[in-house]
Amino acid sequence: MLAIIDYYAGNLTSVKRSLDYLGIKNEITDNEKKIEQSCGIIFPGVGAAGSAMKNLVSKGLDDILKKQVSKGKPLLGICLGSQIILEYSEENQTKCLGLIPGVCKRFSHDLRDEMGNPINIPHMGWNQVTILYDNPLFQGIENNMDYYFVHGYYPSPKKEYILGTTNYGIEFCSVLGREGLWALQFHPEKSGRFGLKILDNFYKFCKTV
Repeated sequence: MLAIIDYYAGNLTSVKRSLDYLGIKNEITDNEKKIEQSCGIIFPGVGAAGSAMKNLVSKGLDDILKKQVSKGKPLLGICLGSQIILEYSEENQTKCLGLIPGVCKRFSHDLRDEMGNPINIPHMGWNQVTILYDNPLFQGIENNMDYYFVHGYYPSPKKEYILGTTNYGIEFCSVLGREGLWALQFHPEKSGRFGLKILDNFYKFCKTV
């Protein structure tokens, strides 16, 4: 069973529906025992870093997540979850979980596209992701495919944790982590068959741990 972390963040049901479609047993939960008994954790979310961290701390989920990751439990962060696994977010000047060294940065409103035209912030829509290194999440998926993004901030981890990049005014990190602890700035649950394949690959990895 995959545990979807329940911390009052948006988009939890979208992830659940995708896992249900794939036939993967899952549960939206904040229960420590259920999280501990799961084979892997999905940490999604839409919203602001400050309120998200307050909710995590109020439920004790910050310590639970740190404990499970330290024990080697696989975790997949999605969107907001990819940002607050870092040490700090410029959004609300928020101290975050610190599972991966780095910070979450705000897109500059001065960014322009290749033609010199101003681009819209937040970044919304489909964009290409270039995977830099082979990893289990993207097995069976051609590189440089398009995925769905909705965000005004982006992760900026230490270089060795950057696994994939996307260009939107600047080149930013869109896939980060290490084996067993991954995070995606885009939404796999909204990215069609390739996004579903990522979720399925994560589950298959969890079953091997």
